[in-house]
Amino acid sequence: MPFISRVLGYDVFNPLEVIPEFTADHGTKKGEKVDYAIMKDGEVQILIECKHVGDALNVKHASQLFRYFSVTNARIGVLTNGQVYHFFTDLDAPNIMDQKPFLVLDLLDIDEVVYPELSKLTKETFNLDSVLNSAEELKYVGALKRELSIEFKEPGKEFVRLLMTRVTDRRATADNLTLFSELVGKATKQYLKEKVHERLKSALHEGDRIDIPLVDGSDMTSLQVHESAENAIEAKELADKTGVITTEEELAGYQIVKAIACSEVKPNRVTHRDSKTYFGILLDDNNRRTIARLHFNARAQKYIGILDEDKKETRYPIDDLEDIYLFADQIRSVVVRLVND
Repeated sequence: MPFISRVLGYDVFNPLEVIPEFTADHGTKKGEKVDYAIMKDGEVQILIECKHVGDALNVKHASQLFRYFSVTNARIGVLTNGQVYHFFTDLDAPNIMDQKPFLVLDLLDIDEVVYPELSKLTKETFNLDSVLNSAEELKYVGALKRELSIEFKEPGKEFVRLLMTRVTDRRATADNLTLFSELVGKATKQYLKEKVHERLKSALHEGDRIDIPLVDGSDMTSLQVHESAENAIEAKELADKTGVITTEEELAGYQIVKAIACSEVKPNRVTHRDSKTYFGILLDDNNRRTIARLHFNARAQKYIGILDEDKKETRYPIDDLEDIYLFADQIRSVVVRLVND
């Protein structure tokens, strides 16, 4: 429900937009229902089947979704356990839902590639044709990324054999494959560490140079000069980040806020900066354009902070990350205001 209303923007209380426990007129088993149907222009566009939190999302356990997909006009099927969302369509055969998703959204580990496609399914910017046109590439690129991830974690024999033939003339005996399996594992881990290290060095190097523009007073007000200096000083402090620890929970909260905000702006405009007191979520990486603040450092209670037009922050207590969806309308309003300022 929060995902349908807060992220996709549909009115869950309007039966012309969202139908819970949707039943088809024909082609399904008696008494069989699908959890939600999202309507657009009087037609079923998206079908959603929900599983319990933590359940594995196996299409073998989504028989209702498969049947309803084939007897309705829906072109998008969604299977979810509340944290992970699998998006399906019918690339392999018309009107038959694919066995594998073309898009996977994990709310605790969001891939930024998802944002533009997700925005095409929102009420305000619904564009089914665009989603379907990019679905094939998304499906196979996503699948290849998952396969590469598996190979990096535990290289398979075929992968080891491929790399081995490129670096040595040794025969692919059992002993040599065992040896090179260990070597490939070490090489991939070292390669990934080196790439991460390069990125960190590059980011720190860029952060060392702080240039404050020198301008004539007639071209910039004293407030603007003050803000430029303040931004530069804060950027330098954040580059050092002494004693600041960014947690997985803060990053997960950031991804949820970003998913909400992407209905109003492009995903790359939503950034974050961490500090000792709060985790800031910003528009255009500008601390004067704060979308929200996450106060997760206190052990007793977590808060989300929303700033009004006068930069006054109101903190709202939340019990878990999903509670952030309760403030989706406020987050969107802040983004719209910041864009129009």
